Amino acid sequence: SISEATAHRINEARAAGGRVVAVGTTCVRVLETAADADGILHPFAGQTDLFIRPPYRFRAVDALITNFHLPRTTLLVLARTFGGDALMREAYDEAIHEEYRFYSYGDAMMIV
Repeated sequence: SISEATAHRINEARAAGGRVVAVGTTCVRVLETAADADGILHPFAGQTDLFIRPPYRFRAVDALITNFHLPRTTLLVLARTFGGDALMREAYDEAIHEEYRFYSYGDAMMIV
């Protein structure tokens, strides 16, 4: 859910040149569900069936902090849609090479 006060604060921050950084894929889905076509957030409570995959155009989220997700998962599809295939391949190659921990409670990345 996104309260009226929270939507207002986020909209004010964006109007002042700030960026919206979502922490987690669930947060992305809620923010994108609550955003109109112009990226303005509105109060929201309930469930969403939003499945983010190419060629989705993000309206509300400017950056994402998320775990390294397992292959063939919807969470990885969302992250790849946000960051692009080339950047995600580079990040995952680095994560594998450096033996990052994947999935919940693992290492994380920030995609800007």
